[in-house]
Amino acid sequence: MASERAIVNGDNDVIPRKMSRMDEKKPVTVVLGTQWGDEGKGKVVDMLATKADICCRCQGGNNAGHSVHVNGKQFAFHLLPSGIVNPSCTAVIGNGVVVHLPQLFHEIEANKHGLDNWKERLVISDRCHLVFDLHQQVDGLQESGRGKQVGRMIGTTKKGIGPVYSSKATRNGLRMCDLMGNFDLFSEKFHNLVDQYRRIFPDLVVDIEQELEVYKELRERVRPLVRETVSYLSFAIKTGKSLLVEGAQSTILDIDFGLYPYVTSSNCSIGGVCTGLGIPPHVIGDVIGVVKAYLTRVGSGGFPTELDNEDGERLLNGGHEYGTTTGRPRRCGWLDLVMLSYSKMINGFTALAVTKLDILDVFDEIKVGIAYHLDGKKVETFPASDEDLQKVKVEYSVLPGWKEKTENARKFSELPLNAQKYVEFIQDYLHVPVRWIGVGKDRDSMIEVF
Repeated sequence: MASERAIVNGDNDVIPRKMSRMDEKKPVTVVLGTQWGDEGKGKVVDMLATKADICCRCQGGNNAGHSVHVNGKQFAFHLLPSGIVNPSCTAVIGNGVVVHLPQLFHEIEANKHGLDNWKERLVISDRCHLVFDLHQQVDGLQESGRGKQVGRMIGTTKKGIGPVYSSKATRNGLRMCDLMGNFDLFSEKFHNLVDQYRRIFPDLVVDIEQELEVYKELRERVRPLVRETVSYLSFAIKTGKSLLVEGAQSTILDIDFGLYPYVTSSNCSIGGVCTGLGIPPHVIGDVIGVVKAYLTRVGSGGFPTELDNEDGERLLNGGHEYGTTTGRPRRCGWLDLVMLSYSKMINGFTALAVTKLDILDVFDEIKVGIAYHLDGKKVETFPASDEDLQKVKVEYSVLPGWKEKTENARKFSELPLNAQKYVEFIQDYLHVPVRWIGVGKDRDSMIEVF
């Protein structure tokens, strides 16, 4: 293994940087969100996909939203892996992803201005579960019911993702291979699925025959893209191909490790990579955590560093913090290193990409949450209970701002000194090297730290 790398901070101290597993040439690199999503994973994936043979989605559905800006063009992806923008990269939608076919083809049409030869470069697992319009109806009905029962909603995107994962778990879901097979059998299974949901939701409106006609047409459109992806990816790895895995949502939205019940319906931490693609753990090399330089979230639930003031408005408007999928304004607050430390424990990050540093350019001082206190005692990790999270008191470090534009910086040394120190503060707290720093929307607005 090569020697350790280092970066020099503003006080000329050397911060050791252990070589990551990427340097051991393992074939799979993973990009995951570290917070509540919307960290800028799409941009990081787009950057890394230029060196990857295959880019994969492993979980979630079209409730995810990734924005990519390339050469003046903007792409909004929900199901497609962001790496598909790169013409030499094959995009794989893995078995852990749930697919709403009408949305998939709508997304392709909306982004086709930059998707060269997408028909030859898009592969969909035959084990993907299908999202139907009825799942989306049920999603809305369930969300409305929660609001009446407990006075607040989870904040679901109402894309049917929770209900389809529920169908998957109760073993009455339909998969892509069902659609590709005997259509009479597919129709029978679809009737059964509708009947089961109608028992729970008598007012559910489904025109079964019309829906089946739609899917009879869709199955021929999607057929050339569908294949058995476990053996496909295994062969790719054995023959020396490099894989880039794009996580959707984020660690604090993970169904097991997130702030339950304000979570998504899949494992969007490192474990979902293996189960969502059928690849073994030992082929995974670098695990890159994407960190927004501040913190945002949507929906209800605790948010200890939230800013319900002018500073929060500056983050909202400066960062254009509106959902790619829903357009909802995001709640904004200071960076929370307690949360990031918890996320690191789960995922084992080997490197970090800090995004949207430029949004902090306007602040005289910047706070960073470094510890939680609950009932007068320091909390050692991120709480499991939202009730506890709502009660914690945050201990902050206050760092000086830099009051200079960073958007034109292309080297770490070109950043203002206080901006350098802010990045180093994150790195020192987490003991994970910051390898990339985002200072703008476009692909080239990313500083690589050597």
